[in-house]
Amino acid sequence: MKPLEGLLILEFSQFLAGPSAGLKLADLGARVIKIERPMKGEACRQLSIKDLYVDDSSMLFHTINRNKESFAADLKNPEDLEQVKKLIVQADVMTHNFRPGVMEKIGLSFDNVLKINSKIIYGAITGYGDKGSWANKPGQDLLVQSLSGLTWLSGKSIQGPVPFGLAVADLMCGNHFVQGILAALLKRTKTGNGVLVEVSLLESILDVQFEALTIFLNNGGKLANRGNVRGSAHAFLSAPYGIYETQDGYLAIAMGDLLLLGSIIEVDLSKYANKKTWFTGRAAIRKILRARITTKKSDYWIKLLRSNGMWCEKVLNYQDLNSKAFMDDLQLRQTVINTEGETMTTTRSPIQINGTILSSKKGAPKVGEDNEKIYEQFLSN
Repeated sequence: MKPLEGLLILEFSQFLAGPSAGLKLADLGARVIKIERPMKGEACRQLSIKDLYVDDSSMLFHTINRNKESFAADLKNPEDLEQVKKLIVQADVMTHNFRPGVMEKIGLSFDNVLKINSKIIYGAITGYGDKGSWANKPGQDLLVQSLSGLTWLSGKSIQGPVPFGLAVADLMCGNHFVQGILAALLKRTKTGNGVLVEVSLLESILDVQFEALTIFLNNGGKLANRGNVRGSAHAFLSAPYGIYETQDGYLAIAMGDLLLLGSIIEVDLSKYANKKTWFTGRAAIRKILRARITTKKSDYWIKLLRSNGMWCEKVLNYQDLNSKAFMDDLQLRQTVINTEGETMTTTRSPIQINGTILSSKKGAPKVGEDNEKIYEQFLSN
């Protein structure tokens, strides 16, 4: 039995942050029903990556909405709204990421929903909270990455800002959302009362940067110095930390004793005997290291460095990663199937409970695919 089996979650969320949280809750055993508009469904069904689709919905939608059910309802239609309210009566959790004021207009604010179900866990995601001049601005991942300062932490200073290659604000917000919902469920067991859980993309992406922001706030407001050496991996860590080009690829070197590293790879770093210079002189140090490391292949350096206790690893792309034995050993891929028999290979939940991997073969639903079943189970009386 999975930890959240028996819990019913109604997901009014769309795009990435809310649905990614719903996916994690579903993998933990909860029954997640997406409440979608009829015909078109939620907007992410048409948000494609590389123009990849399965049964008229984008591959992106399928990756985030597997293991869920779909109930089509027009929230502006009074009859449909009444059916949704009947579902809310029986739900444990409901989530949404509409802009502030939208749920209030249709009578599904937290206070209104408490009158329907006094024990509901009500989760809301916004871009910038529900108060102040930013409340109604669009909460979009790239925009939040940009205004939060995050894009100044990667790459070289001469590059300008560099956004992450993933929707990191959305996905981290989804993780925080799950934490809040699980905490609220525990609180409800103690009080018997409903709980409001609120997160925002901005707050989540600032939390991700807690190390960097704390240093900034306590270091006289000095900005991070990314440096201009290729492979700089962290604005606040000293050499040798970073990525270095080798004769046939790239090598990542983590924290370690710089002088020991110099002796291993046979370069003279004696002028950097003072540890303070490992940070102040890191650009020059990385140039010295890079010049030496490019003369040999990655495997040569990995064998040499590991045998001397240095932390290092080859830099892989997805093709390299997919060929690694640990992908099979840890069962890191799974195949899901939809009701039409179409399959898709994807990742799985990273959580194991009592030694059991949390996986499910259920693919993402079509719009309203589960209406009949849900009507029969919850709404027929």
